[in-house]
Amino acid sequence: MKRKIVVLGGGISGYGSAILAKKKGFDVFLSDMGKIAPKFKERLDEWSVEYEEGQHSEERILAANEVVKSPGIPDTAPIVVKIRERGIPVISEIEFAARYKGVAKTICITGSNGKTTTTSLIYKIMKDAGRKVSLGGNIGESFAYSIATGKYFWHVLELSSFQLDGCYKFKADIGVLTNITPDHLDRYDYKLENYARSKMRITQNQNASDAFIYSADDDVTQQMLDTMDSTLKARQLPFAINTAIASGDGDAILEGHTFTATAGERSVTIDTRKMKIEGMHNIYNAMAAALATLVAGIDPKVIKRSIYDFSPVEHRLEPAGKHNDIEWINDSKATNVDSVWYALESMKRPTVWIAGGTDKGNDYTPVKEFARRKVKALICMGVDNAKLKREFADIVPIIRDCDTLEKAMQAAREVAAPGDTVLLSPACASFDLFKNYEDRGRQFKEWVAKNILNE
Repeated sequence: MKRKIVVLGGGISGYGSAILAKKKGFDVFLSDMGKIAPKFKERLDEWSVEYEEGQHSEERILAANEVVKSPGIPDTAPIVVKIRERGIPVISEIEFAARYKGVAKTICITGSNGKTTTTSLIYKIMKDAGRKVSLGGNIGESFAYSIATGKYFWHVLELSSFQLDGCYKFKADIGVLTNITPDHLDRYDYKLENYARSKMRITQNQNASDAFIYSADDDVTQQMLDTMDSTLKARQLPFAINTAIASGDGDAILEGHTFTATAGERSVTIDTRKMKIEGMHNIYNAMAAALATLVAGIDPKVIKRSIYDFSPVEHRLEPAGKHNDIEWINDSKATNVDSVWYALESMKRPTVWIAGGTDKGNDYTPVKEFARRKVKALICMGVDNAKLKREFADIVPIIRDCDTLEKAMQAAREVAAPGDTVLLSPACASFDLFKNYEDRGRQFKEWVAKNILNE
């Protein structure tokens, strides 16, 4: 009799998990309380995966041998509570997919800030070096789908604390922790230590042949390491700008405008003035990426060339400019709630959030807590903004209704103050006002360049 796998959530991690489970011969059922994007439905149909949307069929779900849960679904969701009460194991896509990766190795990146840039940079270096590599986790393709449909020797994965929470036997061959700062503590009983412990799961199951790369300047990470010293088996490679460090396994240290990253016998020196990505935070990201790829055996010349050549990821938390201490960020690629969840997760300043477009039956529940804590104003940009206004009426103090980009941008400028971030992260398709999300993102950046940066 076939083992029954239920996948909760029909986003990127969900459809990938369902297809991998189908390929491996499981009895698979995918259930999503909201709407499933048409492109994901097409792939599920191609693989003859049974699915439902707009509901959870409890009887069928609770008959599962194992449940693969989307990271956007909290453990407090009623269906998850019932699953756990039945004693059914609940795991993440990462845990499930890793069972079938074979000899392939993983480079896994987590942290409160800098994950996407560091992950994208590592992926670029590996790709430029000619490695057969996939990009997955929070960005790129589903890790599970990559394993189901491709043959890779390396998987570069951006992992959130929620994905790590669903991992038990999974092991990162190279683990990178960018930093730990207080964030989404509502899912961790409002205790920083609980959240930090989740981040440190990047080291679980690692052995002496694996590597753990971390910021020696990050106090919380250092505190966690002090409590774990006897249990951490991996080689430790710290990187730092403010701390005097030295590690026999390797390290990266900034001196003046250059940093040198060393891992074993290999080292690379980077002139940070030649990098296209600016700011001290991006020096940290480049240090982490250099160490990770040195450990992976990449030629230092390739690492140097790739770091100098790397540009900010377009339309994905892409800085569009800063003026009068107001940041403008283009996250036009965030066409679903999951993507917005990661964007709002990363916000550290009061946020003016521009959202809206063609709604695909979105369930905004996963982002409401972030909105309550971080969003000072919601600028609704779309032909029909009724649902957005209704969903956030009691959550966000200021809501503006705009039916054009021009009106939305003017409204954002009016409510934004020094110290704020204006974030375009729509949660919706772009087809009501734009050709596609790229067009939307480009128009946003052009408006900022013309009306803000030229003031």
